Amino acid sequence: MTTSNSVADTVIVYHSGYGHTQRMAQAVAEGAGATVLAIDAGGNLSDDGWAALDAADAIIFGSPTYMGGPSWQFKKFADASSKPWFSATWQDNVFGGFTNSASLNGDKLNTLQYFVLLSGQHGGLWVSLGIKPSNVKASKRDDAKGSYIGPMAQSDSDAAPNEMSLGDLETARLYGARVTRGAQQYKSTQRE
Repeated sequence: MTTSNSVADTVIVYHSGYGHTQRMAQAVAEGAGATVLAIDAGGNLSDDGWAALDAADAIIFGSPTYMGGPSWQFKKFADASSKPWFSATWQDNVFGGFTNSASLNGDKLNTLQYFVLLSGQHGGLWVSLGIKPSNVKASKRDDAKGSYIGPMAQSDSDAAPNEMSLGDLETARLYGARVTRGAQQYKSTQRE
């Protein structure tokens, strides 16, 4: 992690199967002022992508939730992250994560917990969502909300990415800003 200035370098690394998680990644990036890296359909990331992650102060993971966990493409990326794990390259970075599925529940919590554990294996510091639940009668579908761990979006299986809930996207944007703020605060306390 670099400590030369107070601006945190945030990188989002994600896989998207149908475009919904990509749209969510873009919303997170808008809030975070982040670089966005897509894991390809084969579960691969370019060498430049790995270099960007290695230089980052904050890393935000993103994947759809399929069958109760992240996509196999994201898992392949996670397994490949053993190289920076071995050298502790991401040690003390700030981490976050987000997910999306077709169901309201869809076991998305398992995907977020997978991300928390992955960041813990890398010696990272996890940033929670920091938004109270939208759980009163006056609440609307498009209110900002998620789990306490991170944003969980729901996209109907027959809906296009441009039909995603504006509340889910706003939650993603707010979360991106929170992760970058957390990284900046943490970075400002570090000494070379």
